[in-house]
Amino acid sequence: MLRAVIFDFNGIIVDDEPIHFELFQRVLKEEGIKLTEADYYERYLGYDDRGAFSTAYREHDRALSHSKLAQLIERKAAYYRENIKTKMRVFPGIQTLVPNLAKQLPLAIASGALRNEIEIILSSIGLFMHFRAIVSAEDVTQGKPEPEIFLTALERLNALGSDDPIDPAECLVIEDSKEGIRGARRAGMKCLAVTNSHPPKLLDEADSIVDSLEGVTQKELEAICS
Repeated sequence: MLRAVIFDFNGIIVDDEPIHFELFQRVLKEEGIKLTEADYYERYLGYDDRGAFSTAYREHDRALSHSKLAQLIERKAAYYRENIKTKMRVFPGIQTLVPNLAKQLPLAIASGALRNEIEIILSSIGLFMHFRAIVSAEDVTQGKPEPEIFLTALERLNALGSDDPIDPAECLVIEDSKEGIRGARRAGMKCLAVTNSHPPKLLDEADSIVDSLEGVTQKELEAICS
């Protein structure tokens, strides 16, 4: 039975993965580290900023202190705020699916993005009011593929006061990355993958895969959890 839907943000709500790649590449280049597009989409997509920068430094045998990591994250965030004003695009189907689902089900965001970025964009596209909980990079200690972010989102939905708490198996996660799919499955949740960022063969751990959320209905999502 479907009782809640948890959305990823980057790559599901907004088409900004190319922006994130450009900015990771820019910041790392400033630090003398090369990041190719192939490497980003193969190994980095799905990580939050903390995980991506940590991985890049580790793969290049570079030490990374907590203070340096914080500086890198803030520098990228500043570049992101500049870029998103002119380059943001909402994925097809989102503007219809989210309001329709919100009439019947509690919705949450579980994303490795920064909270400020999520809230600004959701407000600008008129969807902020439809999400009852937002869990961002600042809210967890372990990013995807660990399940913490999804379990935290469910905990916050249940904290809204229902007398009948929602179980993980009654949640559907909508994701675009293999790390996100694994995190959802480890949380005991069902997962719908969208091929916005990866081909189907890399998303085969999901319960179902679609090319787009355009035209997807609540009934189809319920079937995944039945």
